[in-house]
Amino acid sequence: MNKKELSTLVDQASKGITNEDDMAEAMKFIRKSFYEKALNAELDDHLGYQKHAVSDGNNTRNGHSSKTVYSDSGALEIQTPRDRNGDFEPQAIKKRQTRLPLMDAKITYLYSKGLSTREISETLEELYDTEVSATLISRVTDAGLEQVIEWQSRPLDDVYPIIYLDCIVVKIRQDKHVINKAIYLALGVNMEGHKEL
Repeated sequence: MNKKELSTLVDQASKGITNEDDMAEAMKFIRKSFYEKALNAELDDHLGYQKHAVSDGNNTRNGHSSKTVYSDSGALEIQTPRDRNGDFEPQAIKKRQTRLPLMDAKITYLYSKGLSTREISETLEELYDTEVSATLISRVTDAGLEQVIEWQSRPLDDVYPIIYLDCIVVKIRQDKHVINKAIYLALGVNMEGHKEL
C-alpha cells in the first residue's frame, strides 16, 4: 500500500472523529482489527487455504476464542481463530499471551524509576484506562529479575585483553528516600574482539 492509498484510507476513517476520545477509540479499533486480520492470515497459512475456500485436508477452521490482551492503548478484546485439530500456534499474539511487548516495556520502565507495583497499576489505569493487577506487574518485573540473575551467573572467559571501567551515578528510591547510587560498569573485549558487559 503506497502513501496515497494510506492517506485516502486515513481521510475516510477520520470523518467521524471529533475529539481525543474518538481518536483513542478509533486507534484501539484499528489495532484490534490489525491483530485479528494477522491472526486469520496466520491460520490461512497454517491450513493452506483461505477462509470459505474448499479444503482437501482434514484440518479445518473451528470458530474463534475471545481473549483480552493488554496493550499500551488499553485492553483489547481479540478474537483468535482456532483450527479443528488444535495444533495452530499463532505468532502475532501467542497462546496464553495476555500482554503485548510494549506493555511489558512500560511496566519495566516504571518499575526501574522506583514505583511500587501498586503505583504502577494506578498509573497504567490512569493513562490507558486499563485495570492491571499488582500481581501481574510483579510477574512482569520478576521475569525481568530472572533474566538479570541468569545474565549475572553466566560463565565468563578466562582472559579479556581489553577492559573498560566506568561508573554512573543514578538517583533511586530506597526506604522512602531518594538517594544517589553508583553503578559500576565493566566492558571487556574478548579474544575474538566481541564486547561483553
